[in-house]
Amino acid sequence: MTTVTESDRAAMAAALVEARAALASDDVPVGAIVLDEAGAIIGRGRNEREKGADPTAHAEVVALRQAAASRGDWQLSGCTLVVTLEPCVLCAGAILAARIDRVVFGAWDEKAGAAGSVVDLLRERRLPHRVGEVVGGVDEQECASLLAAFFSARR
Repeated sequence: MTTVTESDRAAMAAALVEARAALASDDVPVGAIVLDEAGAIIGRGRNEREKGADPTAHAEVVALRQAAASRGDWQLSGCTLVVTLEPCVLCAGAILAARIDRVVFGAWDEKAGAAGSVVDLLRERRLPHRVGEVVGGVDEQECASLLAAFFSARR
């Protein structure tokens, strides 16, 4: 069993700031950050699909791009990605391609989750790369409530 640390909770708080900022462009409120080995934020992202009319502008992808630019290297070995919603298949693929070592997420996604809900691509043994540690459900209620309020207002 993986223990959630205070640094995980602090990182999730930073990801929630990004998620709330996505509301300004009417994007689904999902936020992500990438931490380096020392725990410093080297990438921030929020959903920007509506803002940029880009189907790949998920919070995780935006944060991974920024982290790679910050490092000057697409390989983000040793890094942790923290995101408010369980990664989907697109994001799981990007996480694996970037060689992220650890993923921490908030709310589970029972419809499209690729870190254990629907499928578990992040730990799929048949793939050439896997994430070493996946921690789900960090501040789950707060992350889920933000999403529920967003979708409730649209129904």
